[in-house]
Parts: sequence; structure tokens; C-alpha cells
Amino acid sequence: MGKRLRQQKAGKGSMAYRRPSHRFKSDAKYRNYDDAEKYGVLRGEVMGLVDDPAHSALLMEVRFENNESKTLIAPEGAMVGGSVAAGVRANLEIGNILPLSEIPDGSPVYNIELIPGDGGRLVRSAGSAAYVVSHESYGVLVRLPSKRVMAIGPGCRAQIGVISGGGRLEKPLMKAGNSHYKFHAVNRRWPHNRGVKMSAYNHPFGGKQHHKGKSSCTSRGAPPGRKVGHIAARSTGRKKAKLEAESAKAAESQNR
Repeated sequence: MGKRLRQQKAGKGSMAYRRPSHRFKSDAKYRNYDDAEKYGVLRGEVMGLVDDPAHSALLMEVRFENNESKTLIAPEGAMVGGSVAAGVRANLEIGNILPLSEIPDGSPVYNIELIPGDGGRLVRSAGSAAYVVSHESYGVLVRLPSKRVMAIGPGCRAQIGVISGGGRLEKPLMKAGNSHYKFHAVNRRWPHNRGVKMSAYNHPFGGKQHHKGKSSCTSRGAPPGRKVGHIAARSTGRKKAKLEAESAKAAESQNR
């Protein structure tokens, strides 16, 4: 009798796989998109910096002039006592929140909305930033950290700057204990064992010494216990090697 796979047990949502959301402090979203931001500017002050285990970057607690408090993702250079402004008439300064239509080309931005008022969806991890490429009639072109250029609505908001904590991956972990506490903070299962190193009753790829022993391609309609590996893969292997083999076969056929 085989065991359920890791992804099957995690999908059930038992306590061993749930995120410790009771320790998370904020979702780091923008305030409601009201007339104060659509037609003017709302200024605020950074009251403190927050270390939230749910986010890789630091957060900053901002109190606006209407006595409203909001926790936002802190950019590089943020400090206690600094100023943050939100609105269409805000200045082009680090940490300010503006619609993309008011941000000039080449500016670094982060926490970008996909729909005006959704609070920010794109570019939220530490050290990352997107760049405004150009303003077109159909939207604002933004180059994401993945180098993909995406057209986003001009009314979507974004913060100016680069997210803080960019050097967090430069320091090596050095020992397994540090990795344990790193993943324990967000309740991620660690260490992550490969399927080929497991027994046959633990994983479909198990039971062999160093290789799968069977194809890793899986159909789209496979049951959850078998849906591992290359799911509905169009092709596998190195494309360059395949092209070289095809060209060599074509050359041999022509010589004959």
C-alpha cells in the first residue's frame, strides 16, 4: 500500500502544511482608491519599520494626514520619520504612490496594481523592481524583473523605488540549522527530498538507485497520485541537442 505524495497531503490543508497566518502582521496593500488620491494628494509619515515573516522585505507603518494608518512595503532608503505621499499630484520621490500614467519612463517601481484599487499585485519581493518603459495609447509598458514587458492600465498605482532587503541572499546560510529556521517561519516543508531517492511506495519515481526508471511525462488527466514530473509536456530534453541531431540526420540523407 503506497503513501500519499507530499503535494497530496499539502492540498488537504492539515495543520502540518498550513501557513502560520496568526504570526503574519499585514498584507501590505494600498489604501482604498478614493477621490483624495484620484484628484489630489494625501501625505503621510513613516512611524516605524515592521519585520513581517510573511514578507521577504521590510514593511513600514505609515500614518496619513487623515489619521489613517497603513502598512506598506518599504523601499531602499526608507527611514522612521520620512514622508510618503499618495495621489495623482504626489511628487516623484522614493516610496510615493502614484498612478502609472504620472510616472515617467525609466523610473523603478514596485507593488504594481493590475486593476485600479486592488492594492498591489506585482513585484513585491525583496530587492526587486520593475521599470516603466513607455506610455502608449493602450496602456503603460512595464518591464518586470523577469524581463517580460507587460501592458498595464494607466490608472493602476505603483510605488517608486526599489524594494528594501536586496542583499538578503548574499550571505550564505552556512549550516542546515539556519535553513530550518528560515523555512519554519512560514511553515514550509524542509528538507525537500527528491522523488528518485524515495522508495517505490512513497513516490512514482522511487525504487531505483539514481534514475526514474520510467518516463517522467504525465498526462493532463492523470490522478493526483501520479501527477508528478512533466505534466502534459510538449517536449522534454535539450532543444539545442535535438536541433543538432535533426540537422545531422538531414545532412546524412542529402549525402546519400
